[in-house]
Amino acid sequence: MSFSELSPFKRLLSGVAVAAIAVTLAACSDEKKDAAANTPATESTGTVAKTEVKPADGGSMMSANTAMKPVDGTTTSSTMSSAAAPATAEAGQTQMAQAATPAAKVEVPQSEGEVDIAKLMAPGPLPEMSIGKADAKVTIVEYMSMTCPHCARFHNETYDAIKTKYVDSGQVRFVLREFPFDPRAAAAFMLARCAPEGQYFPMVSMLFKQQETWAAAPNGRDALLQMSKLAGFTQESFEACLTNQKLLDDVQATMQKGDKDFGVKATPTFFVNGKKYSGEMSVATMSALIDSML
Repeated sequence: MSFSELSPFKRLLSGVAVAAIAVTLAACSDEKKDAAANTPATESTGTVAKTEVKPADGGSMMSANTAMKPVDGTTTSSTMSSAAAPATAEAGQTQMAQAATPAAKVEVPQSEGEVDIAKLMAPGPLPEMSIGKADAKVTIVEYMSMTCPHCARFHNETYDAIKTKYVDSGQVRFVLREFPFDPRAAAAFMLARCAPEGQYFPMVSMLFKQQETWAAAPNGRDALLQMSKLAGFTQESFEACLTNQKLLDDVQATMQKGDKDFGVKATPTFFVNGKKYSGEMSVATMSALIDSML
């Protein structure tokens, strides 16, 4: 999705934005779509169809039939023959042995390039939203979109663990920057910026956890209003925030700077000590990357 496709501010919360958001929710990362296009077609192994999907973090392949296998080695079939029972028990023992085997070491992902750290950390159109020690050994800058499902999954499944392990211990400084791909994402960012002091990160977290509730709702205004009231907004403060043209301009300027100066094309995109990585990361992958820089 290009910058020229962003709807005018007057359509920020209209139902017209839903179609654009649906596209964003399907795949907010250009690289994800390219990967999906190159995914091998379903292959047949005996009588079991196996679709292999490569995880975003470059981990091992997982097949559909493997994921569906009962964990305890039992079967749900009431017609299983006695001859099949030993095989089933053996499969269960094999799974138990595999579970007891230590996990393989996670490889550090390869960066897609590097930017000048001084330029990356220079003041932008908006005040920096960050947590962690300013002099932490590792600085992570994330460009994200509030309607991006990959961003939501990262923040819902990975971010808290990274914060606890590295940010709270003083080893990492984490910076969030706005990169809205659609009007509703821009509105969500504006509301996070208008939240009471110190509530930007909690507001972002709440909106990501409830993304399916508001991102593609037929009435985006009402959905975001309800979310905002949970964060302490009134009808008046909600309206004042979303009619702040300068704030909208600054949010979009942050996005344009990320694109022009640092080559951000997809969300989420991370810069870890200036090195660029596109796509969501698991706790294990991001931990391995951080550990390599400590």
